[in-house]
Amino acid sequence: MMVPLASVVFSPRARLFAHFLRLGTQQTGPLQLHTGASCAAKNYYEVLVLGGGSGGITMASRMKRKVGAENVAIIEPSERHFYQPIWTLVGAGAKRLSLSGRPTASVIPSGVEWIKATVVELNPDKNCVYMDNNQEISYKYLIIALGIQLDYEKIKGLPEGFAHPKIGSNYSVKTVEKTWKALQDFKEGNAVFTFPNTPVKCAGAPQKIMYLAEAYFRKTGKRSKANIIFNSSLGVIFGVKKYADALQEIIQERNITVNFKQNLIEVRADKQEAVFENLDKPGETQVISYEMLHVTPPMSSPDVLKRSPVADAAGWVDVDKDTLQHKKYPNVFGIGDCTNLPTSKTAAAVAAQSGILDRTISQIMKNQTPKKKYDGYTSCPLVTGYNRVILAEFDYRAQPMETFPFDQSKERLSMFFMKADLMPFLYWNVMLRGYWGGPAFLRKLFHLGMS
Repeated sequence: MMVPLASVVFSPRARLFAHFLRLGTQQTGPLQLHTGASCAAKNYYEVLVLGGGSGGITMASRMKRKVGAENVAIIEPSERHFYQPIWTLVGAGAKRLSLSGRPTASVIPSGVEWIKATVVELNPDKNCVYMDNNQEISYKYLIIALGIQLDYEKIKGLPEGFAHPKIGSNYSVKTVEKTWKALQDFKEGNAVFTFPNTPVKCAGAPQKIMYLAEAYFRKTGKRSKANIIFNSSLGVIFGVKKYADALQEIIQERNITVNFKQNLIEVRADKQEAVFENLDKPGETQVISYEMLHVTPPMSSPDVLKRSPVADAAGWVDVDKDTLQHKKYPNVFGIGDCTNLPTSKTAAAVAAQSGILDRTISQIMKNQTPKKKYDGYTSCPLVTGYNRVILAEFDYRAQPMETFPFDQSKERLSMFFMKADLMPFLYWNVMLRGYWGGPAFLRKLFHLGMS
């Protein structure tokens, strides 16, 4: 028998937990101390981490506990670190952009060296990397966490088209607020949302903003004047049937038009026109006039990896899908969006991967064979409105791997709160500190609240 919601919400533990959630929207502690300046960097580290995103910071925290902070360094050029999953809500006016970012200095694990530079070449045969400041760094173990590259320029008319109104993209800090402006300025016509013909990070995000836009139009009395169109390069709405079926029901109920195998190839922002190619009939194009356009850009592996010996034929870091160890170089490892792991590229996947990679590196350091295997776990909180989420969780086989003891294909208010408030708190205060290794942590929180 389920515990009544009120008894959970008003329990002492739940109230304490809510307090921590409120703290999660703020800086919960002083800035981390680190040695910082690249000119002070040594030329050798036991563990070198490339990239200061979610995977890089998380693994640096874990490696610090393993080999000591003075033996770990992160190469990352950016001054600010962003929790990007919240940009879906920023683009819909439900969160402020300022809440999504913090100084990189504040998330670098204390004592770990932050080398503020850009990697320009990897030489795994000599166990070293080269940076844009002409410095060479050698390592014993290398963790590659360089994320994914946004290729707006592969669409004719972009990125310069973002200088015009009526167009935005939730995938960039420079354009996410333009989405919200386009929503507010919408009067009448087509609201068009796209999905590119490449791998992407958070494959649910292109349609999340569509559902939020539909809800916004209803709330503001503009729904009858809006023709909502989702043009996707894919052949299905979602890759896991259980959740795809639930989304198809929502699409039908809300009178949304979905066109598959349609790839955005050009934006004529001055005319408010989007040009799509029919992937089933190459060369056949269609021009759609828009009153609002949300662009999900083509994406690829970072250029530095494409030309590197660690990449596969498609440019991704070529790792073993079970252990995250490189297939050719045993002291090289990959995590997150830059790898060729056959699962959805999400922050939740990085959390699960970090726990496995921690174990893999521990065993390699002891000259043992890695035994713990990554099952491909990933998660996508599919925002379907300003207070509803379908929490999709699945594995390599595209089979559901649900955390909670209820049907997660149903829209739920509780899952929206988890997406909007709990997950940011866990990200800043648990994951980046190397203590969140996947869905087991959420299960523990759930059982704590229910006890």
